[in-house]
Amino acid sequence: MARLGYARVSLTDQNTDLQIRELEKAGCDRIYQDHGVSGTRASRPELDKLLDRLGRGDEVVVWKLDRLGRNTRHLLELLDDFEARGIKFRSVRDGIATDPDSEVGGAMAQAMVTIIAAFAQLERDQLSERTRAGMAAAAAMGRKAGRREVTAEDRKVRRAKELKARGLQPVDIGKIIGVSRATVYRYLRMAMDS
Repeated sequence: MARLGYARVSLTDQNTDLQIRELEKAGCDRIYQDHGVSGTRASRPELDKLLDRLGRGDEVVVWKLDRLGRNTRHLLELLDDFEARGIKFRSVRDGIATDPDSEVGGAMAQAMVTIIAAFAQLERDQLSERTRAGMAAAAAMGRKAGRREVTAEDRKVRRAKELKARGLQPVDIGKIIGVSRATVYRYLRMAMDS
């Protein structure tokens, strides 16, 4: 019986370090990670691999419930599937555990999962509404909405290129200029393409 962890971040320049540390503390035998994949997508490469590997008695562990899914219906379908297949589930941060073969994780755990999943979806929906409203307001004022475009001439891009030329590793460059390692790689590609 295996204890399998799952970590996910929505953006490629985010990292799963905090999630991985917590999943390791929880005793996971193996951890599957999806980078740059929305929790609203039902099919995710590493999640699909984890789901294919699961067997009766295994346990799926996530850092927070919304890492598994931000869509209430999909999340509840996954948990129903776990229960039907005799698979345990635990959300470390939310303090929720289900065990289909025992009294632990009975009706109260299911109720908590449903409530937390509903609030996660509500939060995502509200964020989408605020984003759309902000973009509409910006367009009405004749401005472009969203993040400022980063180009090869950006100060941080030039600094990343300079530090790489000095022989520093991307992880160290990221610490110096205050961005993730993935962003450093993106900046270096920009600098090389210019």
